[in-house]
Amino acid sequence: MAGKFEVYKDKAGGFRFRLKAGNGEPIATSESYKTKASALNGIESVRSLRRGRRPH
Repeated sequence: MAGKFEVYKDKAGGFRFRLKAGNGEPIATSESYKTKASALNGIESVRSLRRGRRPH
């Protein structure tokens, strides 16, 4: 099973994402973003890097 991203709200009210392995263990956590849209853009940047492309 491939890894999965999840977006969540942190205690300070910001948005973060974590990458979970196929077994559900977290393997990476992002910095805090002010908006959910920014966190989603962060996920897309990670996905771009994984595909060997530079994020925009």
